[in-house]
Amino acid sequence: MGAVEEFDAAFARAVAAGGAEGEVDAAASTLAAGGEGWAAVAGQAAARLERECRARGWDPPDLLRMVDRELTPRHRKAAEALAEGAAALTAFATRERLGRFSAATLTVETLCLYGRLPRITPLVPPKHAPAPAGESKMLGRIRALLAKAESTGFPEEAEALSAKAQHLMARHSIDAALLGASGEGAADRPGARRLGVDRPYEGAKALLLDAVAAANRCEAVWSADFGFSTVVGHVADLDAVELLYTSLLVQADRALHRGASRSRDFRESFLIAYASRIRERLTAASAEEAAAHTAPDLLPALASRDLAVHDETRRLFPTTTTSRLKGRDPEGWTHGHTAADSATLPTHSRP
Repeated sequence: MGAVEEFDAAFARAVAAGGAEGEVDAAASTLAAGGEGWAAVAGQAAARLERECRARGWDPPDLLRMVDRELTPRHRKAAEALAEGAAALTAFATRERLGRFSAATLTVETLCLYGRLPRITPLVPPKHAPAPAGESKMLGRIRALLAKAESTGFPEEAEALSAKAQHLMARHSIDAALLGASGEGAADRPGARRLGVDRPYEGAKALLLDAVAAANRCEAVWSADFGFSTVVGHVADLDAVELLYTSLLVQADRALHRGASRSRDFRESFLIAYASRIRERLTAASAEEAAAHTAPDLLPALASRDLAVHDETRRLFPTTTTSRLKGRDPEGWTHGHTAADSATLPTHSRP
């Protein structure tokens, strides 16, 4: 039996044992015994496992997210090296000053995580017309505006920057809807994107993402066990959701950590109230933006896109459950509500 076959057998036993320490050590010893060729053997196993994971619905970013969630930063480095191949794995071990067995152990633990992942809903990228000229530049401008809004210490400046960013996002979304309704562009059908919902206070963060998604004509389904939500929508709206959710998380974190350290109940209640109030503000802003446009076919176009998103969500997730979150700390709820009122939302005002 060759080195590859010996490791595959030992690794299969480790996965079957649920990553038990003894079986992981045995597989790592088998891998390390391969001498200088250990990294090539590990690379072959990683490539095979990635194909298997893809068949079970997991994309490479999802795998890295699970490593971040379940293992350590050093495992993350090992996972990134595995994705690049044997040479990168050898360089990782040298850079981290790891002996062969230690490096092999990190590798086996990472691969065992991959091997134990269950089947999830596979995603199909949104189908849309080729990006118009200048769209990438526009998205770059939006990112830059939101980054400045997050970093400035002047509320008035942040509000102006966010307003301009939302103007660009809203115009892009409405233009896409009208273009699709006119029949001038290629079919623009909804797709899905997974966005990380990180510890701690995942429920409250998922609630915030759901609020942002709903306001931007998307639907979000939270997978609590895997640390992500799947957002279903048209590509222009998915871009808006991802950018705005990320920006609001930064603002919430800054407000939450301002002042004295607080209890866990306070922090969770703060974030739940923050998400609830943000939902109200975004919903109102979206309604105002739609009302500001007079194109006679806009409302039917938006309704058609909403229905397509709903149907695609039900296709991907025919069975879902609803859960309710309730803040337990009145002071945290009050502070979260106030922070949401102060958050520099990208408003829907027109220039």
